[in-house]
Amino acid sequence: MTALRSPLSALAFGLLLAFGPAHAATSAASAARDDAPAAPADTYSLREHYTKYEYRIPMRDGVRLFTTVYVPKDSSKRYPFLMQRTPYSAGVTVDEKLRYGVDFYPKRIGPSREFETSGYIFVKQDVRGRFMSEGKWQEMTPHVNAKRQPGEGNESQDMYDTVEWLLKNVPNNNGKVGIHGISYPGFYTSASIIDSHPAIKAASPQAPVTDLYMNDDSYHGGAFMLAANFDFYAAFTEEQNPTPLPATWTDFDYGVSDGYDFFLKHRTLEKIGATMSDKQRALFWPNVEHSTYDAFWQSRNIAPHLKNIKAAVLTVGGWFDAEDLQGPFTTYQSIKRNNAGIYNGLVIGPWVHGGWAVDEGKRMGHVRFDAKTSDYYRQHILLPFFEQHLKDEKGPAAPNVRVFETGSNVWRSYSAWPPQQARARTLYFGPNGTLGWQQPATPAAMSGAGYDEYVSDPARPVPYIGYPATGVPKEYMVSDQRFAASRPDVLVYRSEALEEDVTVVGTVSPKLFVSTTGTDADWVVKLIDVYPDDYPKQEAGKETGKEEEHDVGAPQVNMAGYQQLVRGNPLRGKFRHGFEKGEPFVPGKVEALNYSIGNVNHTFRRGHRIMVHVQSSWFPLVDLNPQTFMDIPRAKAEDFKKATQRVYHAPGMASGLALQVLP
Repeated sequence: MTALRSPLSALAFGLLLAFGPAHAATSAASAARDDAPAAPADTYSLREHYTKYEYRIPMRDGVRLFTTVYVPKDSSKRYPFLMQRTPYSAGVTVDEKLRYGVDFYPKRIGPSREFETSGYIFVKQDVRGRFMSEGKWQEMTPHVNAKRQPGEGNESQDMYDTVEWLLKNVPNNNGKVGIHGISYPGFYTSASIIDSHPAIKAASPQAPVTDLYMNDDSYHGGAFMLAANFDFYAAFTEEQNPTPLPATWTDFDYGVSDGYDFFLKHRTLEKIGATMSDKQRALFWPNVEHSTYDAFWQSRNIAPHLKNIKAAVLTVGGWFDAEDLQGPFTTYQSIKRNNAGIYNGLVIGPWVHGGWAVDEGKRMGHVRFDAKTSDYYRQHILLPFFEQHLKDEKGPAAPNVRVFETGSNVWRSYSAWPPQQARARTLYFGPNGTLGWQQPATPAAMSGAGYDEYVSDPARPVPYIGYPATGVPKEYMVSDQRFAASRPDVLVYRSEALEEDVTVVGTVSPKLFVSTTGTDADWVVKLIDVYPDDYPKQEAGKETGKEEEHDVGAPQVNMAGYQQLVRGNPLRGKFRHGFEKGEPFVPGKVEALNYSIGNVNHTFRRGHRIMVHVQSSWFPLVDLNPQTFMDIPRAKAEDFKKATQRVYHAPGMASGLALQVLP
């Protein structure tokens, strides 16, 4: 992609990552790593060590899939296949344009340089209906499709047929196949190992798109992830295939510097969609109009079909993945439930979407992790996994679960996720913004109304970041929340300074008692780590080789009192009893809400405070709720109404946050 915004939006960065060498323009790389020290020159030449071939591999229905194969020139030994199936092109970007042909080589083809020097037969395939492959592409190909049209396929069958062809036609292979992929290629990894070919010995779905509606790319808690999906589908479109187009990718021209202003100006989803071209809307609008968990989404959920897997599986994700945080957990649990007797591993690090593949993993925005976590993962987790299962390399038995514990910044190993030793506890909201482990007092001892309230105005929604940006900046997942805490339409609950560390693992589940004067409402809950008031200042960066400037510089971020977002997510209130059909609120009636805002593994350190925010908009990360019960994609401007929201903390109506805490 070109003309990238800074900081990079999560979805834009995801596209770059998925394209890898094929589309990662120089400007994007520098934007993603603008503060990284100069790396030592990489003199390794893929062209020197590998020969590239291109094939059109026939599937059982006659459709041919375009496949590139990079074979080691050293023929003194046999090599396993390591494959990636992608909708983002098996081509290579040269001179900022996508190219096909055996003369074009990427700078890198493996998950890391160590894979290339170790020796694999690398395979990259355009999936059915994308770029140079024939057939009809389907978004999140349904595994079961009774009405499959000519040219449509099944990813498990396409992988099976591809493996059969590769084993017979590519010499010097050792008969073993591995598959990996990040994001959409992560989905294809998962889908390709169902009823898997016996030669597939290892698979690593990474940030796998799994169930687009259930807290994945498209919807969180029944609320549409507006900014990310708009940004993605403005770039990700269909072309008549086989074709090498689009040769370049461009951003949507918002016409303003802040997505908040752009989306608020257009307000309704219909008017927002009208700013796109017909080609952009073709994939965007079905995500919008299927606003309930209907057959459209259910048929695309790959998780129930992850069965009869014979390969060892290593599922990978990032705690700060703005797109596919839930996918790795859903995938891991489904494989564990349906496939006994195989290795089923889970790795979650302190990473953004795919950051483990390209970043060092030392920090995210102003939050530091004290080590090169991505380097550690690539060298000590991912490479040994494939070496063991594809080359029979010996090594210590790998733990089932390896997760990075943020806050304390240390890797932990567990036998399962969530850790079995975790204990359920609840943090309760109290009067005057207090937060603690004790339930509210008895009615006789209570003071105050027993609830807090605020006015939610769709004309002035709560932003999700405190700075202007279009797309979704990767940093938002740890962004300082002080800008939101000062708003009158955000409820803030804060604990006393902790006297000892508190480590929270597994799912975070708000349990709220609420009422609204409207007939629908969003309830956004954020778990926040508040740094102490005497937290040390970070060292300012120094520009080497330049004289000290004497002009007035930009202010430094004061980390004392920093309110780090640990996890946040919405619930669209009309789906409080299920996502297949909405149900209106009765104005003024108290309702119980019980839902999940996602997984965490975070230690709130001694001296820090735990904070919770409750609000009814998170814009434009999440689309606006008109606060009137209706089909929101069809809402008109006049349907958006103010509403007074109440959150109760009285006996019998004790709102709080259900957590799992390690002893």
